[in-house]
Formats: sequence, structure tokens, C-alpha cells
Amino acid sequence: MMCPLRLVLALCLLAPFTVPAFAQDPQSAAPARELAQLMAERKLDSFAVRLPTAPDEFAASMAIPGQLIVVWAKFSAPSVLNEKILTHKYRDAYVDLNSASDPNSRNFITDLGADGIRKGGKNQPSDSHDFGAKSIRFDGSWREDKMSEKEYMQALSEADAAYTRVLNQLLEQLKKAS
Repeated sequence: MMCPLRLVLALCLLAPFTVPAFAQDPQSAAPARELAQLMAERKLDSFAVRLPTAPDEFAASMAIPGQLIVVWAKFSAPSVLNEKILTHKYRDAYVDLNSASDPNSRNFITDLGADGIRKGGKNQPSDSHDFGAKSIRFDGSWREDKMSEKEYMQALSEADAAYTRVLNQLLEQLKKAS
């Protein structure tokens, strides 16, 4: 049997090598960083694409230094948005998608840090996901959102997965648009 002092010392030696779950990068981290970097390299402040899931679904991103804002939704006049994308009027497409899209299908992610959807905390920036009429700030305050911690973590996981899918579509098309 190990004496308590040796057990404590062994745990102290192992502690630096364990990574708590909250410290791991979200799945959206790498594509968010890559999209922000690629947009900066190409001197784009915005970019937009039609999503392959439906002919009336679009996504657009806006990069602000240290921040990535992404919106995706169904749009009632797809030919108008397609034209803006084809003529590289990405900011106009972003504005249209943000303001004139179907509000029930609209998703809006604010990624402070352009490093993926993260659970913030006290004195840390908080990413957010607005979808339809709902809004959630990932600031660690699930009680303020009238949620259980489990529901909050589920919403964070779902937002991260959806954000990752859209980021990958934006990245794929931006790489093709050399």
C-alpha cells in the first residue's frame, strides 16, 4: 500500500500531463483559425457561399481582427445571393443573409478570438450562437439562460458541430476561389 505522502507526490507529478476536458480545443477551432487566416491573406473582410444542402441555403463570414462572425440561413431569393457571390460582392451577400434571410432558419455565430466556439468564463470573452428567436452566450452561466449544465453543454456541442460544418464549406469554397 502506498503511503499518503507518496500518493500525493505521484499525483502532483502526473497533474501537468493531464488535460481537463474544458481545455481541449473545440472541433471548430482549426477551421475557424484557418478561415480567418486565409481571409486575411487574401485581404477579404467577408466571404459567402451557397451551401450544398439546399439551393436556397447560404453561409457568409465576416472577419474582424481577432473575431469571426458567421451567418447561415435559407434565403427567399437565391438568384440574388448567387449573383452577389459570383460577382465577389461578399459583404453585400453577408449583409443580405444577415438581415433578409428566413429568421427561423438563421444561425449567427460570434466567435471572439476566431478560434472556435468555446465556453468562456469569468473575465473571458464569450462566444455566442443565435438561432431563430433563441440566443445563447457561452459564458458558463447556464442558470441565467434557464438551462441545466447538461443542456448548456449539449447546446455548446451542437453549436460547435454546426459551426464546424459551415466553416468547412466556407473554407472549401474559399480555397477553390483562388
